[in-house]
Amino acid sequence: MLHLQSESAARWLEQVDQNLDEILIDHAHCERKAASTAMNFINAYAENRDLCREMKRIVEEELEHFEMVLDILEKRGVAFRRLTPGPYGKDLNELVRSQEPDRAVDRLLVASLIEARSCERFSLLAEHVRLREPELADFYAGLFESEARHHTTYVRLAEYFAPRETVRERLNQLSACEAEIIAAGSPLPRMHS
Repeated sequence: MLHLQSESAARWLEQVDQNLDEILIDHAHCERKAASTAMNFINAYAENRDLCREMKRIVEEELEHFEMVLDILEKRGVAFRRLTPGPYGKDLNELVRSQEPDRAVDRLLVASLIEARSCERFSLLAEHVRLREPELADFYAGLFESEARHHTTYVRLAEYFAPRETVRERLNQLSACEAEIIAAGSPLPRMHS
């Protein structure tokens, strides 16, 4: 369902154990960036009414999630602040081809893979902290469905710009690259490190 070609390594859960507050801060930034990405799609493809409607929903959900994570940080007494971003998003976006309609396909599929990896990480995180932080575990388990829906929405919308078979082939290529990027990891404790 998520079109991922790898699972997260235990290394990431070690980062969670050592830097949970920083990962939560990064998660807030991820939600903010996801809303911004959806807005960018509206700006880039304003003539596509279906795409704009879907992006509006995603913007609203991502901003709601952003607020929810900020609330969690506040309850934990953790100040929201800027963080140096990890390389994951930049590395994925470097794979985007420059000419339309390939650019649209790639941008949508990169967004879909980021949502898919978020789903996988939210599920892992929920299970990992369940015993010591059940409220946080419930929060992450509750995000899974919307992130999975965003993933499938992005894949479906890519089919506005290329035939389904072409989209699936490119998704497999990008997913293989995403697996390499996630395997390389980052020393920065991030949601996608």
